[in-house]
Amino acid sequence: MALERTPVNPWAWSAELGYHQGEVVTGQTRTLYLAGQTSTNADGKPEHPGDMAAQVALSLDNLEAVLAKAGMTLANLVRLNVYTTDVDLLFQHYGVLAARLGAARVAPPTTMLGVDRLALADLLVELEGTAVA
Repeated sequence: MALERTPVNPWAWSAELGYHQGEVVTGQTRTLYLAGQTSTNADGKPEHPGDMAAQVALSLDNLEAVLAKAGMTLANLVRLNVYTTDVDLLFQHYGVLAARLGAARVAPPTTMLGVDRLALADLLVELEGTAVA
């Protein structure tokens, strides 16, 4: 059975921002729960201190690397949690995230949370998701 996604949006405003309030997923055979991905290199060292746009891009690269290792892509993402130490700064660079999700033709239900800090002091953003295939 093929994977089928049905958006659930009682209101139109969230779809205009690039995410759905919910999604009903049917036909799934595998679920991947992704750990939070940050702007770290292959050795786990933080990259791009102070550069939110670059950190979002590398965090997405790392998220996609985990997805790829499981035989999935951003198109399989059905849930995204975004943690940031600076919500206002993230909104200034949210287009980096929205463009990549849009290119994958996906608008997963998303929650953004402002936090005091992430695991490593130089990190500004962390992406955590759930994917199905």
